[in-house]
Amino acid sequence: MSRLTQPHPYPGKLFVVEGIDGSGKSTQLDLLHRWLVAEGYNVFFTEWNSSPLVKQTNKKGKKKNLLTPTTFSILHATDFADRLANMIVPPLQAGMIVLADRYVYTAFARDVVRGVHPNWVRNLYSFAVRPDIAFYFKVPIDVSIKRVTIGRAGLKFYEAGMDLGLSDDPVTSFRLFQSQVIEEYERLTEEFGLTVIDGSGPINEQQERLRDVVCNALTDYASHHPPMTIPELHRDAAAEITSSVTS
Repeated sequence: MSRLTQPHPYPGKLFVVEGIDGSGKSTQLDLLHRWLVAEGYNVFFTEWNSSPLVKQTNKKGKKKNLLTPTTFSILHATDFADRLANMIVPPLQAGMIVLADRYVYTAFARDVVRGVHPNWVRNLYSFAVRPDIAFYFKVPIDVSIKRVTIGRAGLKFYEAGMDLGLSDDPVTSFRLFQSQVIEEYERLTEEFGLTVIDGSGPINEQQERLRDVVCNALTDYASHHPPMTIPELHRDAAAEITSSVTS
């Protein structure tokens, strides 16, 4: 049985964010991270495709366009396995709050769109622990395109799904590819009970929603792992973060 079907056994809390490129998830997670730290919690952050174990291999494979959908999936699973063992489970065991920018659901969405069988990729990640909350930032494709193209020279090859041969135009390919990823996320939301956040709404409203859900999840946790006493400097930082979000 997949570990994703049952709560993890660790004293810490695992909160993850998901969504297509340009959904705003990383911005919201960064705000949440800073707020939790300012509140006195011990927080550890990790992100997708960041393990030193396979990062260079993945980078070289992408640069030379050598990655098949299955190879792509296996490399990302290897990256995830390394981070889970060394960067996610240990902090959870220590009672910390772990924030993850993308989790296994990214693979469940992207890999399937690239042609990998859903059951195969789920089995590949069957060792993953279930997050306490998985947020899905839902945005219309046009909002995503506008965000990722502002101030950038162009879309990345794999980001736009150019490896699938959907279109020779990067923006058109991005639209087609990410639209299919959105469809997969919709299925994942129902299958795994992802918490949906309107990623097209005002930043402050998204953050307030995020904090409300997280605070509710930390009710029992805080009684066993109370936040550290916040120095005056941290209180000022907390006020500044709150002000920047609500202004």
